[in-house]
Parts: sequence; C-alpha cells; structure tokens
Amino acid sequence: MTDFPTASRPLRLGTRASPLARAQANMAVAALIAAHGFDPQALEIVPITAAGDKVQDRALAEIGGKALWTRELDAMLDAGVIDVAVHSLKDVETIRDSRFVLGAMLERGDPRDRLVVCEGLEAPTIADLPPGAKLGTSSPRRAAQVRKLRPDIKTPLLRGNVATRLSKLVSGEMDATLLAAAGLERLGMHEIGTVQPVDILVPAASQGAIGVEARAEDGAMLALLAAIDHGDTRRAVVAERAFLAGVGGDCQSPVAAHAHYLPDGRLRLVAELFSEDGGAHVAGETMVEDEVSAARLAQKLLSEAPVAVRRLFAP
Repeated sequence: MTDFPTASRPLRLGTRASPLARAQANMAVAALIAAHGFDPQALEIVPITAAGDKVQDRALAEIGGKALWTRELDAMLDAGVIDVAVHSLKDVETIRDSRFVLGAMLERGDPRDRLVVCEGLEAPTIADLPPGAKLGTSSPRRAAQVRKLRPDIKTPLLRGNVATRLSKLVSGEMDATLLAAAGLERLGMHEIGTVQPVDILVPAASQGAIGVEARAEDGAMLALLAAIDHGDTRRAVVAERAFLAGVGGDCQSPVAAHAHYLPDGRLRLVAELFSEDGGAHVAGETMVEDEVSAARLAQKLLSEAPVAVRRLFAP
C-alpha cells in the first residue's frame, strides 16, 4: 500500500451519477486529501446509474426497495472495480452484506427537511399551505408526517433528483415538496425552501450523513478511511439505524428517528412510527448509552403502537 494511490493506480470511489451523489463523493475525496495529503490526481470518482435512478414513476417499495441504490455499487466493490463506495446513508439498507464495512462516516450535514413551494405561494410551514395543496414526495415518512399535521393535503408520488422535483413545482404539477436540507446545501442551493424544525418533522434515520464503504477484507483501505471517520456522527447514526433495525423498518415504513447531542454531551434519540395516512402514530425518546438503548426504544414503541401502525413493521 505504500505506493497507493498514485495517478497511474488511483483510489477509485464509486458513486451514483446524480449531481448530489457526485457532490458527496467530492466531499469524500476532499476529506481523504486533507487527511493523507494525497495528490488529487490519485483519486478517481467512478459514477454509475443505479437501478433506482432509472425508474421514476413507481415507489421504491414496488421495484425492489433501498437495494436499488446500492446493488450496482455493491457488485463493483465486490469485484474490485472500485475501492470504496460513497453512499447517502439514508438510502442504504439497515442490514448490510457482511462483505462490506462502513469504514467512515463524514461529519453530518443538517439533518432537517426544507419545505419548498411553487413560485407565488407564501408558505414557510406545512400549516401555511393552502387547503388541498399537493405536496409531492416519495417518502412514506414525509407523507405520513404531512397528513398527520394536515389531513387535507394530498401527497402524490414525486421521485427523481433534486432538479426533477423542483421542475414539478415550476410546471405547476405540485404546490410543494420536502427536500433534505443537507442535500440542498451540498448542491449550493442555500436559499431554496424553509427549514422545518425537528419537533414538527422528525428527520429520517441517517438523513444528512455520508458513508464510505469498503470491502471487509481490505484492512489497508479501512485504515485509510478511519482517518476521515467522524466519531460523533457515527455514534448518532448508529443509534438511529439500530432503532430502524429494531422496528424492522424499510422503504415502505413511515418511521422517523433523530439522534442529537445535548449541551452536556449526552446523546438523545427521538423517534416516531406512523400509519400510512398519518392518522395514527406513536412517539418516544431515550438517552443513548449504546445500540441496546435504541433497540429498547424500538421495542417500547412497537408495544405501544396502535394496530394501524404496528402492522407496517416487522421486527
């Protein structure tokens, strides 16, 4: 490994081909250069079009779930075509193939959602949207949260990258949408939308976090990645993902989980489970000592959840 990476044998970072995914891969490149002093020419981004990017007119649950974001990158990583894979962790399955290890999590961005509305509409919060507004989303969590707050709002399916979703507002097909604040920031869209407070819209598990995955057998690569791992982010995201695993959540599950640090350094996990229409829900919180704390909260909420909520989860 002493002569790796070089311009003739670069470190290859696989990523989805969307503008946001490329921006996140560039963040991983910058972190590696800063940590190890690599020549920029010695790191190469290898973009691929994931299956989930090819089908835009159906919900993920109908066409294969979250594996549609990772399947191609997994195959390339396993075959040695790439050395690491850069993922938006919100889109990565909770239970991963043991051949791969999340060697690094970059420092997390803003985990909150932003409400983006069509031109001419003044609505900084969901409460301000007009009666019967169409808020497009592909997220069962966001749809349930919106309908819990405003049962009159319609939540039609809206998939695609950020530009595609924003185009639906420009065309008038949708009145509003919710987008991850971190993604908009990474695309330089600092003025688009209004951040929604976490006590109104609890974020998705792992939202705003970037993971860099390597082959489990590649100890040298994992050692390189350890230098760019952000410990506080890892601890929070591991707790959120442990909660998600504990409730058996997947891409069909309207579930929210957000771990955040208190001023005294303790980690607090807040979580909610919803029915599909948001009409029923259960919420709770815990102080996180380890992954077991998150698993206990998962079991507590499942035991307290109404039947309309509990039937959507399979621990």
